[in-house]
Amino acid sequence: MVGMSDGAPEGMMRAMRLVDPLPATERPLQLVELPIPSPGPGEVLIRVEACGVCHTDLHTVEGDLDPHRESVIPGHQIVGEIAAFGDWPGGDRPDYPAADGRPLELGERVGVPWLWRTDGQCRFCRRGQENLCEHALFTGYDVDGGYAEYHVASAPFVYRLPSVDAEGHPIPATSLAPLLCAGVIGYRCLRLAGVVGDDHGLPGRPAPFEPGDEPVPRPSAFGAARARPSMRVARLRSVAGAIREVGGSPSAGGPLDMVDGILAEELDEPAGRLGLFGFGAAAHLCLQIAVSRGWQVYVFTRSEEHRRLARELGAVWAGASGQRPGAPAEAARQTPGQLSLNGRDDAMRAAAAGDETWLDAAIVFAPAGELALEALKVVDKAGIVALGGIHSSPIPPIDYPVIYDERVLRSVANSTRRDAIELLRTAAAIPVRTEVETFPLEQANDVLIALKESRIRGAAVLQIG
Repeated sequence: MVGMSDGAPEGMMRAMRLVDPLPATERPLQLVELPIPSPGPGEVLIRVEACGVCHTDLHTVEGDLDPHRESVIPGHQIVGEIAAFGDWPGGDRPDYPAADGRPLELGERVGVPWLWRTDGQCRFCRRGQENLCEHALFTGYDVDGGYAEYHVASAPFVYRLPSVDAEGHPIPATSLAPLLCAGVIGYRCLRLAGVVGDDHGLPGRPAPFEPGDEPVPRPSAFGAARARPSMRVARLRSVAGAIREVGGSPSAGGPLDMVDGILAEELDEPAGRLGLFGFGAAAHLCLQIAVSRGWQVYVFTRSEEHRRLARELGAVWAGASGQRPGAPAEAARQTPGQLSLNGRDDAMRAAAAGDETWLDAAIVFAPAGELALEALKVVDKAGIVALGGIHSSPIPPIDYPVIYDERVLRSVANSTRRDAIELLRTAAAIPVRTEVETFPLEQANDVLIALKESRIRGAAVLQIG
């Protein structure tokens, strides 16, 4: 039973705790009762409504990631309400600003992702790469996470979340939880693959993050040449609108007809072609964002159920790894093979004749190293392959011709506050649809098993409060 004091709630809470990493099938999480934690200076106590279940949780539970403490409560896609603020030493507590720089208030709905806190001082934080902080702490790994009724968070790494949509309808906490890791890390993958952001996916050093200075996300695409069509479309639409305001073209072949014709041609050309390898929580959100930016999306996954969902969400094609993008649907139901170097040479000759589809970028979410090689074989010259997992099986040797012609293979590590803020704004603007399956807290072991066996459609979420 929880009692209320002048500050934080007192009493006990339920939680699913990991003591010894074991295979998920051995049900390593234990349902326990623990004292409600107390927030310290600069921290807030959150009453948890829901927490997403992520492949990183699975890697933590099974010991794929080296343990950072003797026991831990997993979970880093937390949605809840501010229940209390930590005391400030020596007197009155100052305002506790969230990641957006505005002070938090009691009862406000917020979210907590994987990045719990950084030191703000290391060379990576100073140059705007806080996702690579040398002393970062991660939610559900270095500190207790959201598989519990309460969670203590670091205020500057907390994000405001809406309680109602644009039409005033309540937004379930379970539909927001996947955005906080699947969405955020997916968005960073899109950034590093050149689908969103201004750096076209190339390595660089952004300016240090300052709360409140994050840019409003705007469409961008693969490379300068790929970014140009979307900007031209916007300008052409403006011109067409201005012509119509003054009465339009008086005769066929006039300026309005010319602009409309050019606009139709531009809209026929996609901003780019993106491949997604593996289709779980992150991929189903990435797909929607990429489609909203004018990209054609090709999904490679073993599950026929996942292929159906991908097509439902806007993928132009869904098949198996080892297939050429756009291969006939019947071939997708056959046992996939691996593209050989000779097969790639044949495909390149076919592409020169206009008979093959090549991808401008690809993101690998499945933790299978061989898929990095498969993705490289279907991206075009200068294409980028981003690896979105925190853990993977070994990557096979790469023959040099596969990566030649300035193809890029890069990993994606964690995310920044800018990534999170931009993702949440983008998701609301599209709006992104989160496909979720919900479960009670005590079924966390069952959910991890289902996740491991690819039996989750979209994202899995624990409904707690």
